[in-house]
Amino acid sequence: MRKFGMSNFSARVAAGAMCAALLAACAFPAAPGASADDRLHVVTTFTVIADMARVVGGEHVRVESVVKPGAEIHGYEPTPGDLARAQGADLVLDNGLGLESWFAQLLTGVDAPHATLSDGVPPLPIVDGAAAGERNPHAWMSARAGQVYVRNIAAALAKADPAHADAYAANAKAYAAELEAIHTDLVAVLRDRPRALLVTCEGAFSYLARDAGLGEAYLWPVNSEGQATVRGVIDVVDQVRATGTPAVFCESTVSDAAQRQVAAETGARLAGPLYVDSLSGADGPVPTYLDLLRHDTRLIATALEDA
Repeated sequence: MRKFGMSNFSARVAAGAMCAALLAACAFPAAPGASADDRLHVVTTFTVIADMARVVGGEHVRVESVVKPGAEIHGYEPTPGDLARAQGADLVLDNGLGLESWFAQLLTGVDAPHATLSDGVPPLPIVDGAAAGERNPHAWMSARAGQVYVRNIAAALAKADPAHADAYAANAKAYAAELEAIHTDLVAVLRDRPRALLVTCEGAFSYLARDAGLGEAYLWPVNSEGQATVRGVIDVVDQVRATGTPAVFCESTVSDAAQRQVAAETGARLAGPLYVDSLSGADGPVPTYLDLLRHDTRLIATALEDA
């Protein structure tokens, strides 16, 4: 990149601030050959909805996720490269329900249309903690709610690319059928455990627990609230003891230290990890959204089989 010719440091800093957008674009150039790719360029906020978009879009889309596999989404801070990618998108997809507090920053200066995939999902409330009364953002953990996401993706793609609307609709219909099958399996394997609690680190499984007919306990409501409190740990320990719940869980993107304490105090087994906010890499246990739901369902059912 060409250096500034001014020798005064403060002047160079000022010039850099005035040209921030241009610098971001220069620092993160398009990949070689990207300009020749005439597929719809879709940018999503995190990996789960990126995978959904790839399935619905099929061969007609090129999808990028801002947050990479294994990363925490709640407190993510967009980089200049993220902003540059969003500026080059044909469509931007987010979850909504307050999940991506940084999303407005990502959209600054972006002309591309965007769609919020949780639109149309009846939200469950967060019931305690500093976020009590707010909407729980993890609606995709319900396979039924996931079908709403899929329909919203198909509609957004069709609006951005009408020539392939029929293909998007067909892909969405087939995808929704797979999600309905997962919902049926979830209910079948967990409906006979009325005393069991689904005990997790983050309260990210409210939609799944509702679908499965399970009670729920967690150490903190949302990851943005930070670590578990002593009171929170004591409350969960009491609930696990009272119900005889044989296993507790933590998620792949957070520390399980506090949940290990719950397990030690109650004799419950720490099972997991569960996946929620991120897919794994391609060679990991949950490279797709369907894999995530199936993995979590099997793990929960197996760990709670004595309940």
